[in-house]
Amino acid sequence: MIASGEALVEVRGLAKHFPITSGIILQRKVGAVKAVDGVSFEVRRGETLGIVGETGCGKSTTARLMVRLLEPSAGTIHFDGEDITKRSGARLKELRREMQMIFQDPYSSLNPRKPVGSIIAEPFAIHGLLKSEGERKKRVQELMDRVGLHPEHYNRYPHEFSGGQRQRIGVARAIALEPKLLVADEPVSALDVSIQAQVLNLLRGLQRDLGLTLVFIAHDLSVVRHMCDRVAVMYLGKIAELARSDDLYTFPRHPYTGALLSAVPVPDPIGGRRERQLLSGDVPSPANPPQACRFHTRCPKAQELCSEEEPPLETKGTRSLAACHFPLSAEEVRLRLPLALTGADGGARAAGE
Repeated sequence: MIASGEALVEVRGLAKHFPITSGIILQRKVGAVKAVDGVSFEVRRGETLGIVGETGCGKSTTARLMVRLLEPSAGTIHFDGEDITKRSGARLKELRREMQMIFQDPYSSLNPRKPVGSIIAEPFAIHGLLKSEGERKKRVQELMDRVGLHPEHYNRYPHEFSGGQRQRIGVARAIALEPKLLVADEPVSALDVSIQAQVLNLLRGLQRDLGLTLVFIAHDLSVVRHMCDRVAVMYLGKIAELARSDDLYTFPRHPYTGALLSAVPVPDPIGGRRERQLLSGDVPSPANPPQACRFHTRCPKAQELCSEEEPPLETKGTRSLAACHFPLSAEEVRLRLPLALTGADGGARAAGE
C-alpha cells in the first residue's frame, strides 16, 4: 500500500525508564534502566515502518509504548491527532479499538484454556460488539478464513495448532476490530523459516485489503527490507538512523547501520569478498549508557567530539536521517557492504548523493 504522507502516529521525545531498586521493604530507587530514551518519529498512513536493532535496544518497549501497554516516563504519542498519553479510562478503551498488536510468541500470547473461537471473539466482548452469539461466531469464522485457518476449527484449543497457525490466530484477533494501526512485534521470529514467508505475505495482503498502517519490529534485516517502506535503526534506546528502505540498504549513513548490514551473510558474493566491519566490545548497559553518542565506545570512526556532544538526528545526504557526527562515506559503504545489498549501482548512487 502507498503511504499518503499524512502522519497517523507522531512520537516526540518518548522515554521509558524502568527503576532499579534496592532493599526488600523500602525499595529505594538507586538507578534506572533507560530502555527508551527520547525517540522521535512518525508513522504515515498506509505505510510500513520497520524498527530494527540488537536485542535490548528498546524496539519492543517502543512498540508497547505506542499502544499504551506501557506508560511512558516522558514524551508524547499523538494518534490520529490526539495525544493518547493523556487519555485514560473509557476514552483510552475507545482508542484501543483503532490500534492493535501482534505479539512475538504465539505460544504465550494465547490463553491455553480457551478455544480459539473465544480468543478471537474476545475483542467483541470487551468492546460490547456483536452481542448475539450467532453473529459473533459467524464473524469469527470469517476472520479465521481470512487468515488461512479452517473455520470448522472454531472450537479447538491453541495446543492443537502449529506455531504458524497460532500466529494466524493472533493476527485474526488483532484485525477483528478493523484497526487503523497494527503493531507487529517480531511476529515471525519464533516461527520456522518455511512458515515465515506465509505469515509475512498474509500481513502484506491484509495491509493492502484493510488499509492498515503497520509498524513492524524485527531483527532480521532481510525480512525488514521485504516488508518496510521506511526503517528506523535503534541502538541503546535511541534512534541511530531513519531512512527509506531502499536508501538505508544502498547507502547507510550511520556506522552502526553499516556494521549491521556488513554482517548479513551473502552466498557467493559477486566481485570478491567485502571488508567486514567488526565492532569492538559488548553493548553497554542501558542502566549506565555512554555519555554523548551512545555508540562511540564501539564505533570505528569515533573521535573526541563523539564523547563530548550528542549528535542530533538530522538529514545526511538528501533523505536519510542519522544521529552521527561523522557519517559513512560512499567509499566506506562500497568496501563494507555486500554487493547483493548495495546493488550494482549502489556505489554510483551513493557517490552521486
